This record gives sequence, structure tokens and C-alpha cells, in this order.
Amino acid sequence: MGPAGVAARPGRFFGVYLLYCLNPRYRGRVYVGFTVNTARRVQQHNGGRKKGGAWRTSGRGPWEMVLVVHGFPSSVAALRFEWAWQHPHASRRLAHVGPRLRGETAFAFHLRVLAHMLRAPPWARLPLTLRWVRPDLRQDLCLPPPPHVPLAFGPPPPQAPAPRRRAGPFDDAEPEPDQGDPGACCSLCAQTIQEFLQEEPGQLLPLEGQCPCCEKSLLWGDLIWLCQMDTEKEVEDSELEEAHWTDLLET
Repeated sequence: MGPAGVAARPGRFFGVYLLYCLNPRYRGRVYVGFTVNTARRVQQHNGGRKKGGAWRTSGRGPWEMVLVVHGFPSSVAALRFEWAWQHPHASRRLAHVGPRLRGETAFAFHLRVLAHMLRAPPWARLPLTLRWVRPDLRQDLCLPPPPHVPLAFGPPPPQAPAPRRRAGPFDDAEPEPDQGDPGACCSLCAQTIQEFLQEEPGQLLPLEGQCPCCEKSLLWGDLIWLCQMDTEKEVEDSELEEAHWTDLLET
């Protein structure tokens, strides 16, 4: 745990950020985007389209990254979050969020939408972190984040490499079938999902629980994320951002 408040999770970084424009001519404008590298992405936005920035931010800088939501299990999950944050009126999961109010700034409106998103499924059950990159611009959300979503401050810490499981002497052995409930089994600890659902029996997927092996409290999303690290094909960070679907719409 570092001074930023939250230790880096192992694995790749997928974040959805909020930019704020400091240009007096466009002051108050905001931009929501996806990134795998926050520092580089801000430089691209301030460098214009020739440097990889978006059309909507080109020539309107300087831009500051105010906050970033990270901890998504995949780039797809982050991109879906980004789209809903950009288009809350078109997302069925945010139908209860009213339109921008008269006199409400774009910044305040996007924070209001974010507060509802962090409380709405499926995002409410992801192991996310709300990070204020600019703590001096922090504002309290109209709804507090879920208890398992920590607040962090400052730039994201360097990402730790994902741990890989050591091969055990019985890794090649056939697992014994569960006589009670076949199919609902955690591939990490060979225990049933029901172990994690004891506190929430009505839910389909767990939020968190105690590992029956190490007895530590774990977020289910983190477990699934680590499972994917060994099987998911690695994609270059630059390709993820340069092939962003919103850039195709802006050309």
C-alpha cells in the first residue's frame, strides 16, 4: 500500500478517465475516454490528432486528467463502461439518471452519472478503484461508491506483474467430480462458487468472499481477472488506443 492509498493490482491496466479543459476559450468542457496508460494518453490529447489525440480534444488544450476508474477485468469491460458514461441517455442501465439540469456544469453532470454507474449492475460488482488523479479537483459524489470500491489519489502506481501459479505435483491428475453441484467450481482453488455466495445467496455471481484455502478475503472479479491472465492473448497497448472505435466515428 503506497501513498496513493491503494496498492497496484497485478495484471494489465484498463481505465476510463475524465478530462477537464483548462483552455479559457473552452474552459469547463470535459471528455471521457479509455486508456491503458494515463500519462501517455494525456500527452496524446494535448498533442492533437497528429500525436494520437482525439478529434474532440484536438486544438482545445491544455487538458487535465481529473480522475480515472480502473480495475476492469478486460478492455471490453472498460470500453462498455466508457460508452455508457459517454451516452447515459442511451444506456438501459442508466435510464433512472435524469438529463443534464439547467445550470449544471458538464463536469458536475458527468460526476453525477458516474456516481450512479458505480452503483448500477454490472459495474457495481466489479473490483474497481476510483482514483482522483487531481486530488485538488475532487468533489463528493451524490452517491458514495460501493464499500468495495476504494478511493485513491494521484497517478496510478506502476503495475505489478501478474503472479503465475506454480505447477503442483497433481496438476495433471483428473479432478474428482463434485457430487453435490457439478459445474459450479472455482478453477483457482477447486472450491465451489457457493463458498463465495454464502453472504449473498440470491446472486448469480459472487462479489467477494473468503478463500477456503488461504482464508483471505478476495474479490471474485480479481480471481477471474487472474485466471484470464494466462489465457488471454496479449495486445500491444498502443494498438488498443490507436484502434479506439470513437476515433473512427470522429474522422
